[in-house]
Amino acid sequence: MERAAVFDVDGTLVDTNHLHVTTWWEALRQAGHRVPMHAVHRAIGLGSDDLVAHLLGDDRDKDQDAELSAAHKALYGQYFDRLPALQDAGRLLRHLDHEGWRVVLATSAGGAELSALRRAIDADDAILATASADDVEEGKPAPEPVEHALELAGVPAERAVFVGDTVWDMQAGSRAGVRCVGVLCGGIPRADLEKAGAQAIYDDPAHLLASLADSPLA
Repeated sequence: MERAAVFDVDGTLVDTNHLHVTTWWEALRQAGHRVPMHAVHRAIGLGSDDLVAHLLGDDRDKDQDAELSAAHKALYGQYFDRLPALQDAGRLLRHLDHEGWRVVLATSAGGAELSALRRAIDADDAILATASADDVEEGKPAPEPVEHALELAGVPAERAVFVGDTVWDMQAGSRAGVRCVGVLCGGIPRADLEKAGAQAIYDDPAHLLASLADSPLA
């Protein structure tokens, strides 16, 4: 029977969470919003619209949302040519592909940003498909991104594992009915990931690769 290994990208396979924190903080600052960086960090992993709503609340000037998103995109885009993959991220995907797993990415990134992330991972030969922000109506923590990834893989939830680094990832995977694996390289505490549904937690892709025999991806 086929199996699916679904991966978040930012903070899970590519070391970009703190770049997002800095560029979102700057986009918000330029628009006159004082939001502490720790709050921005906790919101990383949400899609742009949901992130702005989470940080600024429902009483914000919603006409400004698109401008904030565009400002963040422009600031973050300066790093597209040097996004750093986390150690062994590509090797992990290739190993799973070699072992018969259908590897699918589920990410809030799309377009040029997603292309830059895939270049950083440098494992396109192991990636079957990508469920991006462009493909779903609701992003994480809604289950739709993970469910769409499973559709692309042609694999039921009970035969799938989702690997991510944020609370939003764990909530999305749990709601989609898949086993959830957390990684700490995105900067979210172990206890928060466990509370959100992580069944196993590793430091980073290299740690997961070294521990595969005893992991949910065995």
